[in-house]
Amino acid sequence: MKTRIGLVALLAMSLMLPVATLVIARQAGTERNTVPPRPQGPGDIYAAAGCPLVAAHSTTRALYASYNGPLYQVLRQSDGKTLDIGVVPPSPGDAGGYADAAAQDDFCANTYCWITTIYDQSGKGNHLVQAPRGGFSGPAMGGFNNIPLADMAPVTLMGHKVYGVFIEPGMGLRWNDAKGTAVDDQAQGQYWVVSGHHYNSGCCFDYGNAETDSRDDGDGTMETTYFGNASAWYRGQAPGPWIMTDQENNLVGCVNESPNDKYCPDLPSIGWRFVTATADGEPHHWRSMGGNAQRGDLAIMFDGPRIKNPRSSYDPMRKQGAILLGNGGDNSVGSQGTFYEGAMTAANTFPSQETHQKVQANIVAAKYDVQRLSISPASAVATPPGLQTFSPGSSQDTTVTFTNTVGAHVRDVTLSITAPVGWVVVAKTPAAIAGTIAPGQTVSTTFTVTSGPMPFNGDLVGKASWTIAATGQTQSEIAIEKVRNVSPIKINEFAIGSGSPANATNSFIELYNAGDSDVDISNWTLTQHPTQMPIFSAIKIPAGTKLAAKGFYLLGLSNSGLAVPAREGETNLYVRSVEGMSVGDTIEIGTGPAREIRKIASIQTPAPAVTPSAGPGGFGGPRGGPRGQTTVWQPLPDGPVITIPPGSTNIPVTSVNGFEVGQKMAIGYGATYPAVAQALEKYEVVTITKVGKPGTQAWLSMDAKAGDTNIKVSSVENISVGDKIRLDIDSVGHGIEWVTVTKVGTASARNTFNGPLREGEDPGTGLDLAEPLKFNHASNMPFSVRGTGISFQPPTAFAHSSNEPVLALATSLTLDSPLAHNHEIDTVVRDEKVTTAGYQGEKKPHQWFGGPALANAGAMVLRDAAGLIVDSLNYGGLVDPWAAEGYQAASGAGASGCSVPAPTAGMGFGMRGGPAVGGPNRSAGRFPDGADTDSNCDDFLLQNTTSLAVATPVGANNIKVASVADFRVGQKILVDTGEKSEVAVVQTVGTAGGTTMNAATEAGATVVPVANAMGFSTGQTITIDSGTNQETAVVASVSGGRFGRGGPGGATITVAAPLAKTHNQGAEVSGSGITFATALTKAHESGAQIAGSVPTPGAPNQYFRRTQ
Repeated sequence: MKTRIGLVALLAMSLMLPVATLVIARQAGTERNTVPPRPQGPGDIYAAAGCPLVAAHSTTRALYASYNGPLYQVLRQSDGKTLDIGVVPPSPGDAGGYADAAAQDDFCANTYCWITTIYDQSGKGNHLVQAPRGGFSGPAMGGFNNIPLADMAPVTLMGHKVYGVFIEPGMGLRWNDAKGTAVDDQAQGQYWVVSGHHYNSGCCFDYGNAETDSRDDGDGTMETTYFGNASAWYRGQAPGPWIMTDQENNLVGCVNESPNDKYCPDLPSIGWRFVTATADGEPHHWRSMGGNAQRGDLAIMFDGPRIKNPRSSYDPMRKQGAILLGNGGDNSVGSQGTFYEGAMTAANTFPSQETHQKVQANIVAAKYDVQRLSISPASAVATPPGLQTFSPGSSQDTTVTFTNTVGAHVRDVTLSITAPVGWVVVAKTPAAIAGTIAPGQTVSTTFTVTSGPMPFNGDLVGKASWTIAATGQTQSEIAIEKVRNVSPIKINEFAIGSGSPANATNSFIELYNAGDSDVDISNWTLTQHPTQMPIFSAIKIPAGTKLAAKGFYLLGLSNSGLAVPAREGETNLYVRSVEGMSVGDTIEIGTGPAREIRKIASIQTPAPAVTPSAGPGGFGGPRGGPRGQTTVWQPLPDGPVITIPPGSTNIPVTSVNGFEVGQKMAIGYGATYPAVAQALEKYEVVTITKVGKPGTQAWLSMDAKAGDTNIKVSSVENISVGDKIRLDIDSVGHGIEWVTVTKVGTASARNTFNGPLREGEDPGTGLDLAEPLKFNHASNMPFSVRGTGISFQPPTAFAHSSNEPVLALATSLTLDSPLAHNHEIDTVVRDEKVTTAGYQGEKKPHQWFGGPALANAGAMVLRDAAGLIVDSLNYGGLVDPWAAEGYQAASGAGASGCSVPAPTAGMGFGMRGGPAVGGPNRSAGRFPDGADTDSNCDDFLLQNTTSLAVATPVGANNIKVASVADFRVGQKILVDTGEKSEVAVVQTVGTAGGTTMNAATEAGATVVPVANAMGFSTGQTITIDSGTNQETAVVASVSGGRFGRGGPGGATITVAAPLAKTHNQGAEVSGSGITFATALTKAHESGAQIAGSVPTPGAPNQYFRRTQ
């Protein structure tokens, strides 16, 4: 009976199955043919809770059910055109509301695109644009931050491909002139969704409420979300990253009783791929929440009082209401991260936990997921460089990877590559994937790609198609990788300067033919772009130039070059440098057919430098650049770009230091905005008729009330009667107004960064105003004053805009006879007698170039005669990120993208000039020659160098050094430079450090005062003194002045056990150093260079690559 019943049931089920299948199919078909309503977004949820948004930013989706406007704008490199990327409208079976990534892919095909604007969906107009220069300077022209590349962060949302905002160090978006945001101690809520796997310890990956002047205006002047593992302020459970808030001068994850206790034991280290975080503040109270953006609820990260300190500098808060994304309130540019969406609630609103949980549920329902399809070199699937470089007819393996983010089982997955015409693609593994692919499962196919015979720059397109198993619906998607098919000519080695002998412009750039046949490089160009400067010129290789297989082509920087163009008939040259030049010297102007020989009749140099007045600054101190170099004024919070029209005879500037009446002055023109090194800048030259006051930045030092006719200010420097000053932003309780100064009095005793003026502190007499104030304005509110600028004749022929360069032409040569040809900016001006400036290598360059001089950070792009990019690099940081090669998403403490390490002693962005005097003589180069894995950070090396920590006599076989890193037994190294140099073979490698005692110490002491603590480390065994007074000790700790040098308080080494002997001042304290196989034949002074190798311009590179 059981069997019979089972058979009957089975037959009944078999009869029902086709019917059920038909019903399911009909239901699915009905769902596919129905246009579903748009789901509500976070903006709708916050509004329903009484917390309407005043800023709503996303590149992935609409944040309101009704929003149909643009999400963001992209700028195309090939022709400078822009496109607004909007939301996909609803269609049968698809509610839409997500970003139209396909429109971006079509618009940006075979070129690069940047994100110029993230539109505010709230209706307030608080759109995010290129961040202006602030307390710190970005790498773009005049200190602007770079803007994000548009295709660096593809992910899946609502089952569709969208793009996030990939922030690299030096990038940032901002809007300082915001409307409706919280100011002072007003309440406000904020949330964002970010990548949990892209972060670093740099300052500071933020989103939210910040200073309106892009500067650090004191504790409590900003309140944003933060994500990263910076541990210099508050920190959580190791190793990070952490969800915290940035409240200015503190990344805050909790509040402890002591302001010096910044460990947050309950703050978890985050590992989720997608992260939701909130930052809410109100008087006396703040709260942060965080969670996995793909599932679950938010958890409380902190909920409690404001930071406690004796000054109560965070209670009340003094928020200013600007909006930033990707960097710090003072425009700190060391951060990285990826942003998908975020919003800020209106002033005086404080979202409840319940409201945030509803927003989190909405985010989870949007189904953020990883990138569905990727294409990369087969050797770098996990760390794709974003680029593959071929030489014509060469083959490489390329992998297309599909991850099922559809949310359902799929079948019939087929992977393919679409290549340029003439290329051949052959699958090495099956392109049609058998079986069903479960959600989250990854499959891939590797193809051998052989490039065609024609040079090419553009896209290699991966494609996946699949069928949803349950519905039979077919879908597809593409992924794009940049490719170059070019001759194998590489930027192979370059140097910026030398420290011994000191020559900051001892620069060369070397090209190398890595191929097996000669290459005609006639009319190729090399553009080298120094950080913060526009591009004025390119080095052009002469016609008829061939580079032999495995051969080198050396470019040397001449000792001088034209600072502005020189025209036929002129006898005066405005030049970059006159270092080492003398009247009567014979010089060359230009190269090739236009080369001219003249004698120097006279030399004009700037007046002695004066100390510039203090002002807002970045890495380089007071803003405005070196003497005689400045920029067109950038006003904040209005602006940040103002344009001075043609026909003007006055221009506002950041500094007037080094400008004098009667001088010639060059004013840059031709920039486009946003500034992305797209345009070629030029100068027009005028004569200065009056030097006025530079633009300035100051702050209110007391509250100003509506009806007041006087304001108290932190500074009156460079403010004049008649100046018009804009006050404030459009915020609750405040308002924008322009005031006219009728009297300039005195400044307050100090600014109010550290809190209000105290009783007895002089507020000064301030500024009298022509009309009573219309609005209230808070103490510490920043404002900018344009200044009276520099006047000149004749009137300008071109428009000039903020942050374009302005140059005093104070360095010039008068020639013995007029020029016979026209010569452009950066034309070679060369004096063979000069030995202290320009390239001074033993090997003569194949070609000289006149400029620009290499900075401590920059980018280089090599193009063939047709304009196709052959090779590119960034060094010292990401100056032109589109030209960078290598995996940019490495995360963790110290991560900063992928660029060539700068062969200098400088700091990258914001730092100009070459190595410090006495610094190493180093170059950056490929090793072996021509090695190219499309990774700037992996392909290039620096010589391992250090310096003598103490002087070494003749006959010594041991040296004390500042570092022993990368030196090895058996290695031949160079001790010292020039005539003092000698070669020695390493017998043993010990420990670093070498110094002398700053003061005598008694037996029993544990603290040893030293002249310099650099190189010493905890746990190291050191030797103290010599002869019969010698003893050893173990280092317990090292402290001292900045960089370990003695200074106020001095440098000290604390030892683990009391000293056994008394030691006199000047006694040597050292590590074990480096011991040689034979004695040195020369004496060497402290600071002499020790190098594993030296630059080799025009010859095979010599570096040491550590075995991985």
